[in-house]
Amino acid sequence: MVRRGELTDEAWAVIAPLLPEPGGARGRWRDHRQVINGILWKLRTGAPWHDLPERFGPWKTCHERLRRWTADGTWDRVLAAAQVHDDGTPVQWTISIDSSIVRAHQHAAGARKKGGSPTSPATPGAQDGEAIGRSRGGLSTKIHLAVDGRGRPLSILLTPGQAGDNPQLLALLDAICVNEPRPGRPRKRPEVLIADKGYAHDSTRRALRHRGVRHVIPERSDQVARRAAKGSAGGRPPAFDKVIYRKRNVVERCFNRFKQWRDLATRYAKRASLYRASLFLIAAVIWLPCSTGQALARRRGERPSRSRECDANTG
Repeated sequence: MVRRGELTDEAWAVIAPLLPEPGGARGRWRDHRQVINGILWKLRTGAPWHDLPERFGPWKTCHERLRRWTADGTWDRVLAAAQVHDDGTPVQWTISIDSSIVRAHQHAAGARKKGGSPTSPATPGAQDGEAIGRSRGGLSTKIHLAVDGRGRPLSILLTPGQAGDNPQLLALLDAICVNEPRPGRPRKRPEVLIADKGYAHDSTRRALRHRGVRHVIPERSDQVARRAAKGSAGGRPPAFDKVIYRKRNVVERCFNRFKQWRDLATRYAKRASLYRASLFLIAAVIWLPCSTGQALARRRGERPSRSRECDANTG
């Protein structure tokens, strides 16, 4: 029986071919599915690695596998495969973007800044600042997210919490790369882009028009007032479709789905690369239908199976 929060057979059939072959110079590896279920348990509960239940094996094995597969790009390949998985609901290219701030726990601070490099095995993915910002509210990280018309993640970027939204818009679009089932190049350009007033900059609108991207972004009140003060010289207001803009809520709902995983709602990872990898893993879970035991039970109308140990750790 698949336990609550663990991978189902359907999801494992998609993920398994993308993982490195078990074995190597040090002998046979612990079962990949067991390890990923352990990582999912950690992300769902937000518990320390040392509290990982014994059924998932040593906690160091799960943490090391997460770190290794972050360094070699395995999680990126898993998400890319999930996005093209043929489940009868192809990508809907009405793209919505937004950002959300998550608090960084004190344990997320203090990543080693010296004695390693971004390519060093000791500190894979190390980067300046580790996407942690400091403000009056404390330490924080901002997640920039682009989703399709059904609220499924297409691209994810991390910045310090105090960073602005607008500078990341083009980078989010550039990070979208979906290998559709039909032959040809990966698709990157949306049919329509929906964003809130935080992205209502003239330079952004010009860049989107240059790329041929139709966009629905409301004007800020100061922009409306400035254009009105110029009279006829102020020009016409940018096109805005209220009906399409109502669909922007899918990105907010996607953030809610991410933050159901406690280790993502509050950041504990010191390395931005590991936190990003965790987001990518859960993004793949969101894409795959009935990917976990809880989702499968919900679809069947059953109560998810829960162990006593799981209850004790999740409250």
